[in-house]
Amino acid sequence: QAQLVESGGGLVQAGASLRLSCTASGRSFSTYTMGWFRQAPGKEREFVAAIDWTGRIPRFADSVKGRFTISKDKDKNTVYLQMNSLKSEDAAVYYCATRLNPISLVSIFPKDYGPWGQGTQVTVSS
Repeated sequence: QAQLVESGGGLVQAGASLRLSCTASGRSFSTYTMGWFRQAPGKEREFVAAIDWTGRIPRFADSVKGRFTISKDKDKNTVYLQMNSLKSEDAAVYYCATRLNPISLVSIFPKDYGPWGQGTQVTVSS
């Protein structure tokens, strides 16, 4: 059974940085597009960033462009989300997920992803 585990969340001040990690187990995800989503209380899960299965083509939500980067380490079966210049509106539970099928393009829609990790909380104080 494939599983994803996120880590790296925490409480930081506005302007600070965090790096989230998502490690996959159960099978290799080297041929899978990986995505990060977030969900704040009372809001729907929204796309944050994704990186295609080659690890070379990222895509970002407009709200995080220029502040967040995404990378993939195929050897470690891990995807990272580097978050800089954090704002209060970035506070949410962050989830990682893989595209349902291998060698798939980046998608911004949660319905195109699975399995999902359990999430890691990011809190930003102003």
